[in-house]
Amino acid sequence: MSKDKKSGGKPATDPSAKDTHYATLRRAHRDAKRERGEIPTPPPQKRRRGGEDWKPPALAPDQVHLYGLHTVRAALDNPERKKIKLFVTQNALARLEIDAETLGIPFEIVSPQEIDKVLGPEAIHQGVMLETRPLPVRRLEALKDSPLLLVLDQVTDPHNVGAIMRSAVAFNAGAVITTQRHSPTESGVLAKSASGALELIPYIQVTNLADALGELHKLGFSTIGLDSEGPAPLEGTFSGEKLALVLGSEGKGLRQKTRETVNALARLDMPGAIKSLNVSNAAAIALYAARLHLKA
Repeated sequence: MSKDKKSGGKPATDPSAKDTHYATLRRAHRDAKRERGEIPTPPPQKRRRGGEDWKPPALAPDQVHLYGLHTVRAALDNPERKKIKLFVTQNALARLEIDAETLGIPFEIVSPQEIDKVLGPEAIHQGVMLETRPLPVRRLEALKDSPLLLVLDQVTDPHNVGAIMRSAVAFNAGAVITTQRHSPTESGVLAKSASGALELIPYIQVTNLADALGELHKLGFSTIGLDSEGPAPLEGTFSGEKLALVLGSEGKGLRQKTRETVNALARLDMPGAIKSLNVSNAAAIALYAARLHLKA
């Protein structure tokens, strides 16, 4: 075998390597000029796959489309999840590392464009979509043995709620409790943002949050509402062996009725110039502090 064949059929002095090197230098030079403001930064390019005329298909109340490799893999592994049908590209099937023939549910090998038609051009589905039923409804009474809960007061953005779920699972919280109104229902967007966490923690939606907080008090939980103007730092407010952290919506924070119902209001002390955080970041910090208290 010649040297050319050993190197993939290209001469030892491959001109494409030199071209790649100079292209990298040009990009670095261009990026440096943009950072100095010498040339404008181009606007972000939206993914365009004929999605301008796309309209979401009507879903039945008991129909959920989950997508993304981590999300679908977690759903397939969840015995409580009722799976209906798997739609997957050949490449995604290999990345899932499953034998579709043994799943026990119908599956169909499709193209990415076929999934786009259902989910829309902006969904990052990674070549896989799972049609399912919603997870079973959970009740507050089932949480009496959990020492840590997270309660959301009308947090509306499914991306934030999904990120909060991931933190809640990471810190071994027993559930994420939220309101039925002004909160995201179980959906593909929520599940994708949670990256599998939706399958690992109860997501409980209640009709009346004040009544639900009252039930948690009866179950022995100390409820603490996070407020940027709370009277005391969070770490000095913990008491008891069962905690429920209550966080408000992205813009308005805790509602007045919620503020009046929780056992205490507390703030996250931040010495910097910025005194408020995205609700998902605040949730992660509060969960970490609560875990330190429960371990002490």
